[in-house]
Amino acid sequence: MTYLVDSDYVADYLKGRVPATTLLDRLFHEGIAVSIVTYAEVYEGIYYGQKRVVSEQGLRLFLQTTPVIGTNRSIAKCYATLRGDLARKGQLIDQPDLFIAATAIEQNLALVTRNLKDFGRIPDLKLYQAS
Repeated sequence: MTYLVDSDYVADYLKGRVPATTLLDRLFHEGIAVSIVTYAEVYEGIYYGQKRVVSEQGLRLFLQTTPVIGTNRSIAKCYATLRGDLARKGQLIDQPDLFIAATAIEQNLALVTRNLKDFGRIPDLKLYQAS
């Protein structure tokens, strides 16, 4: 596995938006996964969306070939360290994003996201760079 995919790309992929489908279809061969936090964020959008049944089916299909990485003690410890360091600098980001970042760092995965403003503040986080 090489990449952890953030909620923004998963949501766009499930909606069939071409930039996301093109990218994730290409990265799939190198190995992609999602965090349990991304799963929760995407499922919230599905649950409260207008096309719940169709969207749920799409998510189930996506997850047949995409592992979901849960949290564990090392991810939680990394989260705590990241949160403390960012708090000291006055640069906190949303807690779900911190868990996603901690997952990527602990699993040694590059994060595929468009949220460079927040994730770019996190040292040691590898961000996917389109070539």
